[in-house]
Amino acid sequence: MGELSSGQASAPVAAIDCGTNSTRLLVVDDRNRTIEREMRITRLGEGVDATHRLQDSAIARTVDVLAGYGDVMARLGVVRGRLVATSAVRDAVNGDVFLAAAEAATGLTAELLDGSAEGRLAYAGAAAGLDCVPGDDVVVDIGGGSTELVVARRGEVQAVSMDIGCVRLSERYLGTDPPTAEELAAAVGAVEAQLDAAFDVVEPLGALREGSRLIGLAGTVSTLGALVLDLDVYDRDRLHHAVITADEVAGWLDRLASETTAQRAARAAVDPGREDVIVGGVLILDRVMRRLGFAECLVSESDILDGLAGSLLPGH
Repeated sequence: MGELSSGQASAPVAAIDCGTNSTRLLVVDDRNRTIEREMRITRLGEGVDATHRLQDSAIARTVDVLAGYGDVMARLGVVRGRLVATSAVRDAVNGDVFLAAAEAATGLTAELLDGSAEGRLAYAGAAAGLDCVPGDDVVVDIGGGSTELVVARRGEVQAVSMDIGCVRLSERYLGTDPPTAEELAAAVGAVEAQLDAAFDVVEPLGALREGSRLIGLAGTVSTLGALVLDLDVYDRDRLHHAVITADEVAGWLDRLASETTAQRAARAAVDPGREDVIVGGVLILDRVMRRLGFAECLVSESDILDGLAGSLLPGH
C-alpha cells in the first residue's frame, strides 16, 4: 500500500496491476465509483519463461506506462494506492529491479503478490455485485504467466495458481504461425497437467455442488466475449456479465488456431499485442470448462484491479 501525500479520506484511490501481458490502472472515488480505467499491453513477461529474467526493454516500456499512470494519479488528486506485480516478476531473478523502478515511477510501494493472494483479490473484484448461486462460485483468471482458479463455498475461499497463462503457453508450445496440431496437443497436455495439480490443492474443484457458476476474468475472456458479441469497439457495459457458452469457446478456439497472427490482428475485437497469445488463452479456458463441466462462463470485467481498489476503501 502506498501514500502519495496527505489528503482527505474522501480523495480518490488508485490500483495498478503489473501483469505479464498488460499493465492496468483503476482510480475510484470513496464510493467505489470509477473515475479512470486504463490498460496498456506492455508484455512485461516477454521471454521470462525461457530466461527467468525480465528483459531491459520490457521493464523500460512498462515503467514508461507506469510513469504516465503516475501523471494521471497526480492530475486526479490520488493520495493512496496499491501497485502489485504478479507472475512474471515472481518468476524473474531480477524482479527487484522492476519493483524499484515501478516505485520510482509512481510513488507507490510495489507489492509482489503470491498466487493465492492474487486469486483472492481477483475473486473479491469479480464477486462484487453478483447474486448468490445455489452452488459454488468458481473464478478462472487467465493471466499472461499464470492462471488462478478460485472456489468460494459457503463463505470459504480457496485459491490455486497454475503455472500457465496465455503468454507462457504460447511461448512454450505454440511457436508456429498458425500453430500445428502437434503444438496444440502439447499445449492441451500442459494445461491438463496443471489442472491435475490444481485439483490436488483445492479439493472442491473435483466435487463442485449443483448450481455452481464459472466466472471468467482478464483479457482473454474479454476478447472472447467481444468476438462472440461481434463488437467493433470495447464496450464494458455489454461485456460485463455477458455469457459465453462452451460451444462458443470451442468454436472460437478452432477458428483462431487456424488463422495466422496477422489474420487475428485484423479482427477489431483483438487488442494490438494480444493476437499472438489469444489462442493460448482461449485454449486454457476451453480446457477449464471441459474439466469442470461448465456449459457457460460468465464474463466479468471486474477483477483483481477492482479487488485492489476495494481494499483501499473505508470498511475494508
